[in-house]
Amino acid sequence: MNSWINLNALWKIVVVGLLTGAGLPALFAIGLRLLSPPAPSGGAAAGRSAAGPVGYALAGLCFAVVLAAIGWGISVIVNHS
Repeated sequence: MNSWINLNALWKIVVVGLLTGAGLPALFAIGLRLLSPPAPSGGAAAGRSAAGPVGYALAGLCFAVVLAAIGWGISVIVNHS
């Protein structure tokens, strides 16, 4: 084992990188998908259904989590200077 590599810090960086690099965009995409549900099969493309109240609530929750993570990241960066 190399003494230059801190494995404890390395796995933390990998986990946070995966969560913020892949998790937040995926959560944002889920929120967008909840706002625009798929059209019923066999129906006209112009007759797309709107998101219901549950879809709006879940999409808002997804966007709130993404915004909270962005705010937390900015506050961590600003406070460590």
